Amino acid sequence: MKIGLVGFAGSGKTSVFNTMTGLHAPTSFGGELRLGAVRVPDVRIDTLSKIFSPKKTTYAEITFCDVPGEHGSEKKGLSTRALQQIREQDAICLVLRDFDNPAVDSDPDPLRDFEAFQLECSFADLDLIERRLERMKKEGASKQDQAPFERMKKTLEDGRPLRALPSAELDRESLRGFGFLTDRPLLVALNRSESRAAESLPKELADRIAAIDAAGLVLSASVEAEIASLEPPDQAVFLQDLGLSESALTRFIRTAYGLLDLISFFTVGPDEVRAWTIRRGTHARQAAGRIHSDLERGFIRAEVIPYAVFMQYGSEHAVKDSGKLQIEGKDYVVSDGDILHIRFNV
Repeated sequence: MKIGLVGFAGSGKTSVFNTMTGLHAPTSFGGELRLGAVRVPDVRIDTLSKIFSPKKTTYAEITFCDVPGEHGSEKKGLSTRALQQIREQDAICLVLRDFDNPAVDSDPDPLRDFEAFQLECSFADLDLIERRLERMKKEGASKQDQAPFERMKKTLEDGRPLRALPSAELDRESLRGFGFLTDRPLLVALNRSESRAAESLPKELADRIAAIDAAGLVLSASVEAEIASLEPPDQAVFLQDLGLSESALTRFIRTAYGLLDLISFFTVGPDEVRAWTIRRGTHARQAAGRIHSDLERGFIRAEVIPYAVFMQYGSEHAVKDSGKLQIEGKDYVVSDGDILHIRFNV
């Protein structure tokens, strides 16, 4: 899963990227995307690893992409290159400045920057749709083929993002290649100073975020940088002193998983305990393909133990003896926390 970090100049976007990934990228650059993988914390993997003592423990990962800051300011449009790089992300995180920055001429105005970004994305999608419709009409495409684009055009002209359209009205799989910006899941991160890190989102901004089917959270890049430098026992104390219950990275990952409708299933054994990320609603055969294509191609059945059941009985052997092992076919919908063992033949 790739999450693209975007933001206007002075928002602290790259500082957020650095604190999330543990990297030390310079805050000003004009080059390519910078990538950083982050391990998804999961106490279930921690517990399973202690039980199985595997040679290797592998957590799910999120890749953060620091999109080059060609955005300049809220008065300058997104460059063609930046737009394309944002289109390639699974989700977008817009970092908004809510702290004084001497390098920026204007006072912080998160709502202004939020609206400016939304407008840019809407215009970019609308331009793409209108050009596509013009081409389709010249080529004599049917009204049925044009209908999805007409529906999207009207949605944007009504001031709504494409993500507001339900799946029943828009076949997103057939439109995947277009990379519409306002159809991407959006997470808004309000970047504040340490003294205001525990304050909630301003109501007006929170209402606007909710109105476009996005999610928001508050963080402080300076706080996260300090947390990252501390030992785990000291991190909890530091967070408590600030009135926070958990780090922004933990909240960020949980919110991102919710936005993308992601869950994790597990494979366990003496060689490796591993978390695999899939979309909610994925069937067993497709989940097997996440592990290896051979498992999907030669799928026979899945042996399933829900995590809660495993913890109740304490071992795979005890689960089998109790008759709680589930034998499922290819159409079984995998649940969050399922422990899978795939039987296959190729």
